[in-house]
Amino acid sequence: MANEIDDILRRFDAISLNEMEDVKLMNRIDTKYVLPLSVLPAVLEAALTDYFVKEIDGKRVATYDTVYYDTESLDMYMRHHDRQLVRQKIRVRQYADTGEFFLEIKRKNNKGHTKKKRIAVPGYELTADTIGHGKEDTTIADFIEQKSLYTWSTIAPHLRTDFHRITLVNRQKTERLTIDTDIAWQNIITEENRSYPALVIVEIKRNGNVDSPMARIMQEQRIHPLKISKYCIGTVLTTPDLKKNRFKAKIRQIEKMLLNQ
Repeated sequence: MANEIDDILRRFDAISLNEMEDVKLMNRIDTKYVLPLSVLPAVLEAALTDYFVKEIDGKRVATYDTVYYDTESLDMYMRHHDRQLVRQKIRVRQYADTGEFFLEIKRKNNKGHTKKKRIAVPGYELTADTIGHGKEDTTIADFIEQKSLYTWSTIAPHLRTDFHRITLVNRQKTERLTIDTDIAWQNIITEENRSYPALVIVEIKRNGNVDSPMARIMQEQRIHPLKISKYCIGTVLTTPDLKKNRFKAKIRQIEKMLLNQ
């Protein structure tokens, strides 16, 4: 399957990071879909004429390593679980192919729009000994206090998430979409590990309701939008005795889909 996907990706026209500068979409509407890995080749084939694929140093599949932060009481998780419209996620993400680390704050407002703010954090290391270091860094602390609902001193590393990502950009450069595969979670508190190697999460990111070829492709494949958070699903899967009623049905739906592929 990996070789088949790589073969299709090589047939896409490439777009570089510099060429993607016009497609940052920091204020955007997101639509997510979940599908089994077995369907991904057909989806990519259908997208060939409408999209570029992001390429860095000849690579068209990127590796992402992310640490999500939360409070001791998991306030960020609970706000999502309890359907509060205004909510945030705070994470440090390593873009492995560029070697860059960013502290990122994603905030969703009550109209469903997502804004992302980020700051570079050079020297951060995603290892057991160094995750969460830098509490004395006033630049990070000031950034979090200015841009988030939390303070640096009240949050700590909670969940590590690894995955591979394909990024496509439509030819009009009004839409970016990400395709995440090989998703795995490591809970830093409980030390539980889970993975969904056959799960694919596709996220369409666009300014407003501009036309999306990928949305049409999903409709043709009879794949419907599904609101899903990698952070919340990973937290549920790796945290025993956690309030999780809202996410049980989604996890059952995912596992049934993967079982039947």
